Amino acid sequence: MLAETILQMKNIEKGFSGVSVLKKAGIEVAKGEVQILLGENGAGKSTLMKILAGAYTKDAGEIIYKGKPVEINSPKDAEKLGISIIYQEFNLVPYLSVAENMFLGKEPMSKIPGKIDFEKMYTKSKEMLDRLDVEIDPKTIVADLGIAQQQMVEIAKALSVNADVIIMDEPTAALTEKEISSLFEIIHKIKSEGVSIIYISHRLEEFSIIGDRVTVMRDGETVGMVNMKETTIDYLIKLMVGREIGNKFPKVEAKKEEVLLEVKNLNRKGVFKDINFSLRKGEILGISGLMGAGRTEVMRGIFGIDPIDSGEIFINDKKVTIKTEKDAINHGIGFVTENRRDEGLVLSMDVKENITLGTLNKFLDSPVKLNLKSEVDTTNSYIEKLKIKTAGYQQKTGTLSGGNQQKIVIAKWLLADSKILIVDEPTRGIDVGAKLEIYNIMNELVKSGVGIIMISSELPEVLGMSDRILVMCRGEITGELSREEADQEKIMYYATGGGKYDANSEKAN
Repeated sequence: MLAETILQMKNIEKGFSGVSVLKKAGIEVAKGEVQILLGENGAGKSTLMKILAGAYTKDAGEIIYKGKPVEINSPKDAEKLGISIIYQEFNLVPYLSVAENMFLGKEPMSKIPGKIDFEKMYTKSKEMLDRLDVEIDPKTIVADLGIAQQQMVEIAKALSVNADVIIMDEPTAALTEKEISSLFEIIHKIKSEGVSIIYISHRLEEFSIIGDRVTVMRDGETVGMVNMKETTIDYLIKLMVGREIGNKFPKVEAKKEEVLLEVKNLNRKGVFKDINFSLRKGEILGISGLMGAGRTEVMRGIFGIDPIDSGEIFINDKKVTIKTEKDAINHGIGFVTENRRDEGLVLSMDVKENITLGTLNKFLDSPVKLNLKSEVDTTNSYIEKLKIKTAGYQQKTGTLSGGNQQKIVIAKWLLADSKILIVDEPTRGIDVGAKLEIYNIMNELVKSGVGIIMISSELPEVLGMSDRILVMCRGEITGELSREEADQEKIMYYATGGGKYDANSEKAN
């Protein structure tokens, strides 16, 4: 055990319904270090961390904290020890203030029985935020904060219980590059104060910036721990997936034929303006831009989720009217949304129910009778075709990894015969192995003649998988680049206005 080791989890085992999830898994964390926890979706990372945070209890194994064996049977136990977790889906109450969230369940009380001392709460909250050099008013309602600010509140909340170990699960998944940079500054600051951080992420490019050591998990086991300065990304990928990945962006050249979709002068006041583009059969059209550029909003308008004020949409050279999602689906458009868990799936339903939910009419023997065998056979064919890792079509979707959930959403739209597929952040929160599988599915789709519009905040992904790239800024398309001419510098030039905007006027040109 290292001289400055603060935490050791050794030979941890955990199973659910007779299925083993963790097999002799573990992690070792030193005081004041950032320990990266890496593994494919389903490798057991979250389960191991939920045991440390008290959300699950271990079946076997040992936790040694500050040199002593400890039992953690509840989140309260973990908090008392000084262990906090920040989940990817924030654990904040949106309509309470920042201070109320930070002290929820442990509010300072005044001398009057039963009365909260709000001034003391605000003062202590301000002290914690000042410690992070974060300018947020403790009285602000959380719902009024941006994602990055909520992230800082979560960190301050963790520190407010004198945490010595903080677990961060995909902390940069929804942040812009600037916000990520600010988060890293905060992490370096609290690390310098002796706080240890277990950092879960699939963004491999972050590791050399933020990490000291990397623990790698595969199939419920810990398969290695290496110093970040002594390893390479390729070696970490090999440890994680048990094989060489090769080309991370396996783009295929499909035949780009006739125009499938054309959008002319699409407008929505205050959201986007004069949107014009086309999508060809067999093409991946990348949409890039900074957060708030209007990328998702345009696609929501095309799909009929949000209203548009003016403009025209043509599919196969025919003008169409799309006012609802049903209209879009009837015209052969599918939409893999950014938020698959809330908008793309019903997590309490099983795999079959999610895949066939939107197309049950395909399985009707009569107006009131489903052909269950046909529905099951179809589901199983998509499980096999898309390599969905599941115990069977009856497994609850919420228990699957992010990559497999994403495949289910794609299967749903393939079953709906979508010829135009909008994919918004297709690989967010997905490990490198599952990303490769998603890219291969996209390749097969374009080879079959499907046109794909891909919104992504990951520039390597946009550059690696797109045939053409549109760049947006402040609700307008500011640039269009071919695959051959595109690079990160050009995309960022257009994403920040491309000379169209300057600091002194809303429009410079």
